[in-house]
Amino acid sequence: MSSDNERPDDPAGGGPEQLALIRESVRKAKVPRAKPRTWRGAALAGGLPVARVVVNKGVLHLDQFFDYAVPEELDEAAQPGVRVRVRFGAGARQVRGGRREGGRLIDGFVVERRADSDYAGPLAALAGVVSTEPVLSAELLGLARAVADRYAGSLADVLQLAVPPRNARAEAKPSPEPAPAPAAPEPGSWERYVNGPAFLGALAGGGAPRAVWTALPGPLWAEELARAVAATLASGRGALVVVPDGRVAGRVDAALTALLGEGRHALLTAEAGPEKRYREWLAVRRGAVRAVVGTRAAMFAPVRDLGLVVLWDDGDSSHSEPHAPQPHAREVLLLRAAHDKCGFLLGGTACTVEAAQLVATGWALPLAADREQVRHAAPLVRTIGDGELARDEAARAARLPSLAWQAVRDGLKSGPVLVQVPRRGYVPRLACELCRTPARCRHCAGPLEAPRERELLCGWCGREEPGWHCAACGSPRLRARIVGARRTAEELGRAFPAVPVRTSGRDHVLDSVPGRPALVVSTPGAEPVAEGGYAAALLLDGWAMLGRPDLRAGEEALRRWTQAASLVRGQGEGGTVVVVAEPTLRPVQALVRWDPVGHARRELAERAELGFPPVSRMASVAGPTEAVGTFLASAELPGDAEVLGPVPLPLTDPGRPRRPGDLPPGERWERALLRVPPGSGAALAGALKAAQAARMSRGGGDPVRIRIDPPDIG
Repeated sequence: MSSDNERPDDPAGGGPEQLALIRESVRKAKVPRAKPRTWRGAALAGGLPVARVVVNKGVLHLDQFFDYAVPEELDEAAQPGVRVRVRFGAGARQVRGGRREGGRLIDGFVVERRADSDYAGPLAALAGVVSTEPVLSAELLGLARAVADRYAGSLADVLQLAVPPRNARAEAKPSPEPAPAPAAPEPGSWERYVNGPAFLGALAGGGAPRAVWTALPGPLWAEELARAVAATLASGRGALVVVPDGRVAGRVDAALTALLGEGRHALLTAEAGPEKRYREWLAVRRGAVRAVVGTRAAMFAPVRDLGLVVLWDDGDSSHSEPHAPQPHAREVLLLRAAHDKCGFLLGGTACTVEAAQLVATGWALPLAADREQVRHAAPLVRTIGDGELARDEAARAARLPSLAWQAVRDGLKSGPVLVQVPRRGYVPRLACELCRTPARCRHCAGPLEAPRERELLCGWCGREEPGWHCAACGSPRLRARIVGARRTAEELGRAFPAVPVRTSGRDHVLDSVPGRPALVVSTPGAEPVAEGGYAAALLLDGWAMLGRPDLRAGEEALRRWTQAASLVRGQGEGGTVVVVAEPTLRPVQALVRWDPVGHARRELAERAELGFPPVSRMASVAGPTEAVGTFLASAELPGDAEVLGPVPLPLTDPGRPRRPGDLPPGERWERALLRVPPGSGAALAGALKAAQAARMSRGGGDPVRIRIDPPDIG
């Protein structure tokens, strides 16, 4: 402190003058340039004073853009694609100084800057710019709009799935410089496929081939995916790979790192955590990284100059998003391939009916190996049916046939043995007792159920089916059987006390196991990879999987079996698979021949004859009884729409953990299925969306849930 400041009684009068100056400066500083968050009285941006915003409000009747005034101070920051905060819900009477005020602060994205507005009244001002990082590109906005329309949802809901939450620390860090394009890879193990080298060559040359790839069993599929990505990067374009879970993503990640090195691709999985995941996502959006591997949410990854989209194992339920509007990764990637005119690869060891339809329509070409390569790579598959079980003393005593015992003994001499045990809780579908043909309704071909043991009811349209007879053999006898799985696994442990037993399931999933002799008991989808492959595998209780009340029961059982059998050594190395299921059934025969494509083609032909998806398009409408009836009466459905039902839905157990999509505990709901022929899917989605929007604008009432292409229709 100076000596002048120490003398308050300065004869020159400096103290009062300084105080007056301070008061004047404070008075001027308190003059607001604009009222915070309303910008009352603030000047607007000179060139484009209007910002068109999509607000984070997922209700259907508000599925539109809203115009806001841009204050001059936010002119530079409020660019298209950035996150903003806006006032929403202000009444038309809350106008001061020519600006609308009031309402609740919510998040949104600027999609466009305009010179004027279509709205004639006063506009509210942008409350603020959250971040100057443009995270919503025009391409991503167009994709989100297409997905929302296809699934009768709102744009805001899709953007919630497409754009991850902001992380300020990740956003503040710069992304690395983009690496130069790598050299085109050698075909490698793609030589095993008839058109494999040609597919890689087309990608490396800048082409956009579309293929449905039936991968050979064994561990090489991850390396083959990496080579397809590398070929796309060599053309100067980007690639996107979507896989079912983090374990599979880790294998593809390791294969890409081994082929291309570190820093060439981004890994987008939930296991990475919010900061790392957002940092990786930003590197992709900024163009620093051109290749992405990730789980379901990565289907919206903003890859620049997209040249290839890949979906691995599209039959896995993990690819179906549980949050509104519940899109499927396969359909999103199909939209991206059509919009960006890029390559498309749908791969897996099995083949879904949707994949077979892509080939049947000519949209994609098959990419498979010849039979000689299949016989060399696939294990020997043996079956055990009900007749053999009835005659087998060991099977009656321990519920495990002699052939399975022998396969386990032989396999343990050279390595681990996999035992696949179906999950508990499958509700069996009714089928003919003699020929195992599924029992279906004569009116709509839906699955028959017996909720009151004696009365047969259709699970789709709810009609009774008296006097049922099998359409294939004429038998009037039905069957619903599940063999206990837990006891079978316990018997295995007692039978081989000197062998270590490891389990892999929902609570504890193993990623890999050593190549030493051991019993590995796993539920479907949780099978760990064994070093050098399993010596043998047992696929137990086939009826527990084939008897599910689901249109996809046979397809899903074959997919699960094929995945497990693909982890077993090839037939030339002594690999053996024993499946406990009726040998005459179509999925079992397809596994024995290792012909998932042929099974999918036959399923597609049968569904086309019966009018089942994916040949037809379906939607489900669920809710309380009165609400469903009122909704269907108000919806202007296409003229060719067929309404099946409604039928009651099972009550939700209040003690069970809630999952997305579960019904409210204790409430009685019904479900109606709407079916339209090919070409009317968009009209059906539009009609349901319009009816739901009109209903919500009137105040709603009881909830009604709409789902386009429900994965489980019974």
